[in-house]
Amino acid sequence: MKLTRVLSLAACSLVYFLIGFSGWAADYPSPREGDWVLRDFRFHTGEVLPELRLHYVTVGAPTGEPVLILHGTGGAGTNMLTGDFAGELFGPGQPLDASRYFIILPDAIGAGKSSKPSDGLRTRFPQYNYDDMVRAQYRLITEHLGVRHLRLVLGQSMGGMHTWIWGEMYPDFMDALVPMASMPVEVAGRNWMTRRMLIDLIRNDPEWNGGNYTQQPRSLQLAQVYFGIATNGGTRALYKAAPTREKADQLLSERLAQTRSADANDLLYQYEASRDYNPAPKLESIKARLLAINSADDERNPAELGIMEREIKRVKHGQYVLIPASDETRGHGTTSSAKW
Repeated sequence: MKLTRVLSLAACSLVYFLIGFSGWAADYPSPREGDWVLRDFRFHTGEVLPELRLHYVTVGAPTGEPVLILHGTGGAGTNMLTGDFAGELFGPGQPLDASRYFIILPDAIGAGKSSKPSDGLRTRFPQYNYDDMVRAQYRLITEHLGVRHLRLVLGQSMGGMHTWIWGEMYPDFMDALVPMASMPVEVAGRNWMTRRMLIDLIRNDPEWNGGNYTQQPRSLQLAQVYFGIATNGGTRALYKAAPTREKADQLLSERLAQTRSADANDLLYQYEASRDYNPAPKLESIKARLLAINSADDERNPAELGIMEREIKRVKHGQYVLIPASDETRGHGTTSSAKW
C-alpha cells in the first residue's frame, strides 16, 4: 500500500496512516488548548445539561484546511499528540503538515477535560450516546471554531465509530472520512460481551455503591486489565511477550499493579455509550470519500467475520484496507501506529 498524499480526493486510498502513540515530536507547531461551554445541551434522552464543557486541542493555524481527529474510548485529544501518530503526520512535508492543515482534536463528552460524571454529578450525569457526542463535536466545530467544511474526519476505535456517524449525520460537511479500528454495525459478539462483563463487574461490586463511592472500587482495576488483555494487544504480540506461564503471570501482575487514573462512573458511561451504536441502516447516505482501515488481528472487530468486505460495498465512494497481522502489530491497537 502506498502511503502518500493523504488528503487528496483524487487518491483517497493513499495514506490514511493509522494513528499511533509514542512521544510527541516537536517539529510541528505547539498544540493549543481551549474550552467551550454549550448552554442547555439536550441529550438524546431528553435530559438537558445547563452547561456542557467541551475541551479541545488544535495544531496549526485556523487559516489552514480543517482536519478533525477523534480519539478512542476513555482517551482524550492529547492522546494523539505522540511520536507514532503526530510525529509521523503533522511535521513539515508529512501527510497532515500542520503548516497547511488546521488540526482539531476534541475531548469527547465524558472524557478528558470535557464534562463527565466525575465532575460532580456522578450517576446523575445525563446518559449520553455516540450521537450526542458527534452532535456536540459538530457544534464545537461550527459554532465555536467557525469551521464551515472539513477536509477530513479521521478517528481511531471509538473515534472511528464516530467517523462513520459523522459521514451519515453531516454528509456534506467533509471531503473525506477515515474510520479506523471500527466497523459500521452494532457492537455485538465478543466485543459487546466483554463490554458487558466490564460494566457488570463494576456495577456488581458493593464498593461501587450505586456510583456513590468514596474511593475507586477495587473492581475497576481488574475490569480495565481484563478488558485490555481480552480485546487489545494482538494474539501474536502477547504470546511473544509472554511465551511461558511464568512470563504471562509476570505480565499480568505488572498490569494489575499499574497506577491508573480512571474513574469508575466515567468508565461505565463511556462503554455504555456504545450500546445503541449502529450506522449500518444509513451507509448509503455517506457522500464523502471513505477509507476504512482495520487490522487482521483486531480482537474487537474480527476480520474473519467478513463484515467490512460486505458493508463497504454500500458506501458509494468507499474503500477498505486490512493490515496483515504479525508479532509486531497490536491487535485493536495496530492502527495507533502510523508506520503501518
